Amino acid sequence: MLSKTFNLLFFLKKPRNSTKGKLPIYIRITIEGKRLEISTQRSCEPDRWNVASGRKSGQKEDVKQLNQYLDSLQTKVYAIHRDLLDRGLDITPTSVKAQFSGSAEESWSILRVFKKHNDEMLALVGKDFAMGTYNRYEAASRNVKSFLKYKYKLDDMAIERLDYSFISDYAYYLKVTRNISHNVAMRYLKYFKKVVLLCVKHGWLQKDPFFAFKISFDEVDRMPLTREELTSIESKNFSNYRLRKVRDIFLFCCYTGLSYVDVKNLRQSNIISGYDSRKWVSVRRQKTNTPSRIPLLAKPLEIIQTYKEDPACVEGGLVLPVLTNQKMNSYLKEIGDVCGIDRPITFHLARHTFATTITLANDVPIETVSKMLGHKDLKTTQHYAKIVDRKISADMAKLSDRLQ
Repeated sequence: MLSKTFNLLFFLKKPRNSTKGKLPIYIRITIEGKRLEISTQRSCEPDRWNVASGRKSGQKEDVKQLNQYLDSLQTKVYAIHRDLLDRGLDITPTSVKAQFSGSAEESWSILRVFKKHNDEMLALVGKDFAMGTYNRYEAASRNVKSFLKYKYKLDDMAIERLDYSFISDYAYYLKVTRNISHNVAMRYLKYFKKVVLLCVKHGWLQKDPFFAFKISFDEVDRMPLTREELTSIESKNFSNYRLRKVRDIFLFCCYTGLSYVDVKNLRQSNIISGYDSRKWVSVRRQKTNTPSRIPLLAKPLEIIQTYKEDPACVEGGLVLPVLTNQKMNSYLKEIGDVCGIDRPITFHLARHTFATTITLANDVPIETVSKMLGHKDLKTTQHYAKIVDRKISADMAKLSDRLQ
């Protein structure tokens, strides 16, 4: 419904020192008690003007044309009001007049800025961004859109209306109404914050509404596979070829630290001879575009040979015939059940297992592990590096022997 405080009136305005004759027709727009007048660029004889209807009286063709013109102006003003209302923009007589006369400055709304950001990101996919990153920002945009519908009954909203309360209510909506986990909700807020900061940098928004809002993540303890669990998966004889293939690709990543997308894109050209004449993996991580060089241990070399003649590998020049991430995780769950591992196994667990069970637990320095994982910052590696109790016990036993 249109605002009850909105009113539109056509009237004749008598200029100062006016003489007899036609008077100019004006539109008076009143919103929230504030009013503003706009010239229609038309005029009418006072004795022919119907004050009640706000139109010229008569049945002649020129009268009909004038009244039709005034009707079209009225329709235009109401359409402008409705548009401002739907977009959550400021509705004042001045803003309506600016839209009416075409002098309004380009206004930015939340979803419009989001679309601008995402469109530019899509154009840079394959150069500066991965498609997965773009998809995450698209999901973030959809979440903001659903929140605007839920909370404000709007299709969009002026960025000027962003404040701490909006951000706080949006976080509550994600976690309570949408039942999204805390860390995932924080990620969506992080994506939204990046878009909002663009508005601040461009001068479209005067201050950062996230200023007093803290985006914090709960630490997730993703326990890597133990040596015993890894051996159980390695030694299990799977009669099903697809399970065997998924197991081997997962083990390959346990011994190289490659992520799903990087092993999926791994080609024969990425297997090189290092300075030590051994085989190395040499790739640029898709997620961060950082180089990652990993000497291949015996197990991954064996797995590469196993699938060297696989049709999918031969046809695409790939190292391994990797399935979709969804299918890989589905089969890994089955593999975990068969091997008696009483916790969820996902493909990303391979990267944790490499960082902890394979490398750090065997005295490989964390700086070396960080380089192989392709991390830009050592702090990122520390999230993966959960030193197992066995390693701590062994190190302390050595210390005890020295002290004695």
